[in-house]
Amino acid sequence: MPEIVGVRFLQAGKIYYFDASAVSVDRGDYVVVETAYGKEVGKVIISPKQTILNEISEPLRPVIRKANEQDLEKMKRNQQLARAALEKCRELAKRLQTPIKPVSAHYDLDRTRLTIFFTAEKRVDFRDLVRELSHALRTKVELRQIGARDEAKLIGGLGRCGLPLCCNIFLSELAPVSIKMAKEQNIALNPMKTSGICGRLLCCLGYEYEQYRTMKEKLPPVGQEVFTPLGKAKVVACNPLKETVQLELDSGGVTELPLSQITWHKNAR
Repeated sequence: MPEIVGVRFLQAGKIYYFDASAVSVDRGDYVVVETAYGKEVGKVIISPKQTILNEISEPLRPVIRKANEQDLEKMKRNQQLARAALEKCRELAKRLQTPIKPVSAHYDLDRTRLTIFFTAEKRVDFRDLVRELSHALRTKVELRQIGARDEAKLIGGLGRCGLPLCCNIFLSELAPVSIKMAKEQNIALNPMKTSGICGRLLCCLGYEYEQYRTMKEKLPPVGQEVFTPLGKAKVVACNPLKETVQLELDSGGVTELPLSQITWHKNAR
């Protein structure tokens, strides 16, 4: 049975699995692996003992070796060169009037391939840009278009909460977020409050969605007639977190009672 490890190449990036049968590694080690884009240095996030085998389906490439000091120094040097290559790309894109916004650049370990991530409002013919950039940098260049959420994940920044972006810190996968999640949590549908710096719906709208949905299933709907120790009443509003219901009594008064003091015909929902 292969010794399988999970490796991550970027902070909060996707985890990829490799066969570490020939190399003894543990969680936290840096390793050199062969990827579809050449050799890369990554960090072991999941040790062999933590791997869930039924989650792995693709053929596994082997771990080449533990990363040594030379590998780590080369990785740091590549990051510096990638920043310079990104500036060169921006310069050429402006000169060639190629309507793209270069966001991030990445060299493989041996600097045989440079990948540049960019955003654009529509599909762009960037063949001239790739040709001139490859000639200037003397390496193979690939341009990959990404969306607004991926751009925020790569660049990072501060969210509306004042903390670093979740997608850049710990979200390895960008899950779909819908306006229904905001409605379920009674959040005002104001784009200024529900959108992140990427212009898309906040990722955190999905964090408590299931809890809200589960709690609201226990509560009577707004407009429902219920029975309370104070007599019959109509539901005006609900507070899922407190599990309380705001009621309008037959007498015209308004009160708030815990769910435990309310009964209603649930088939009337």
